[in-house]
Amino acid sequence: MNDTTQQQVFEIIAKQAKTDVANVKPESTLKDLGVASLEAIELIFDIEEHFNINFPDQQGANFDSDTVQNLVDAVQKALADKVAADAGSN
Repeated sequence: MNDTTQQQVFEIIAKQAKTDVANVKPESTLKDLGVASLEAIELIFDIEEHFNINFPDQQGANFDSDTVQNLVDAVQKALADKVAADAGSN
């Protein structure tokens, strides 16, 4: 796992949740952290912009039960897919 990526995601979540980053745990859900559904969508946009990635259509994503770790994993997958796509286009 890329700890830097995880830390950056935690910091973005903490900012959106208006909480200290120490309160953001891998097993936390966005709901646990007080992030409402509309804020969660904004959070996704913030993460996409920060990492210059695009998540696939998030239909079916459950912001109430998906954990912070699920989000970190999705970021890492999107980053890996981006690297692979960039390598394939050269």
